[in-house]
Amino acid sequence: METPFYQYDLALLNETLDTAHVQATKYGYMVHYAVKANANPTLLKVISDAGFGADCVSGNEIKVALKNGFKPQSIVFAGVGKTDREIEYAIEQSIHCIHCESVQEFQVIDHIAKKLNKMARIAIRINPNVNAKTHKSITTGLKENKFGMSVEEASLIFNTANQYKNINLIGLHFHIGSQIMNMEVFKNLALEVNRIQERLQSKALPYLNLGGGLGIDYNNPRINRIADFEGYFKTINLWLNPGKDQSIHFELGRSLVGQCGQLYTHVLYTKTSPTRSFVVVDAGMNALIRPALYGAYHHIENISKIGWPVNQTYEVVGPICETTDSFGEAVSLPTTERGDLLVIHSCGAYAESMASDYNLRGRPQCVFIPNYELENSKGYL
Repeated sequence: METPFYQYDLALLNETLDTAHVQATKYGYMVHYAVKANANPTLLKVISDAGFGADCVSGNEIKVALKNGFKPQSIVFAGVGKTDREIEYAIEQSIHCIHCESVQEFQVIDHIAKKLNKMARIAIRINPNVNAKTHKSITTGLKENKFGMSVEEASLIFNTANQYKNINLIGLHFHIGSQIMNMEVFKNLALEVNRIQERLQSKALPYLNLGGGLGIDYNNPRINRIADFEGYFKTINLWLNPGKDQSIHFELGRSLVGQCGQLYTHVLYTKTSPTRSFVVVDAGMNALIRPALYGAYHHIENISKIGWPVNQTYEVVGPICETTDSFGEAVSLPTTERGDLLVIHSCGAYAESMASDYNLRGRPQCVFIPNYELENSKGYL
């Protein structure tokens, strides 16, 4: 097949979903898949068939979730900049709830719901000021971040909620970031949620959402193929003190799909400069932008030279006219030549979903193993 292309291992995806489901149901937790991680229709159908809900951050994500089998009552809608039309659509579809991120948004939702003569179910997203101890670009729960509202603002809404006749305030929502590997962070989140719930006296409300953020092992993708769902849910259960009748919800994305996807790319050229050796491949940052955007690490293998000694260090770069179009500056590989096939691991999340046509380069095609093509899966909308 012509490279570059994404390959998705559906057997691994199903194994990951089964593991997450078993660990979550130990405690009666509900998991919503974060569609932003990867909205490939085939993956969405597999995930919806497994009984997961959907966490959406745009109106189009809601549309795609509904199209691919997610039930409206399993869909939640977050995002700091929801448009009026997106809010209208969410209310019209009777989704489970909208996660409201500001006092002004709360007022806008009430106005739109009144115009539609409907009740809108709302959870207040609170910024708990908990340090996720992850990359600054994917941290969302500090007071300087744009997401959510302060406890003081939430208290104002709680004290005036009865003035809004078209809103049903059902609970609280938190999310502090992604690619979190340290369980102490989730302990700190649970403890802060306890304090906030006591302050707002919100334990009588039926809904509590702690977001997501569980990370995957980018360094050892072949060894650690499934995220630590057991430790994650166990930590939350140990430290969280919810209301007696509160349902506890989560929004997992990367941890569900990250390891099931790889990006395959051929070597076009090798070249040297006075300071380094380059491997130039036919995949660019339009296919995987995380290394260019965040400096993120992805494990790279030369599968044309399996068994050869790993004895060279290269910068693996793409064809795009940007110096940042690089997948790694010091990648250890066997002696690599034109025509070799490389695999970039852990591309199931935030690769295809962030792909672009920059430099008018085509987006990679998708291959599924076992061979699987979903009817009507071409295109997202």
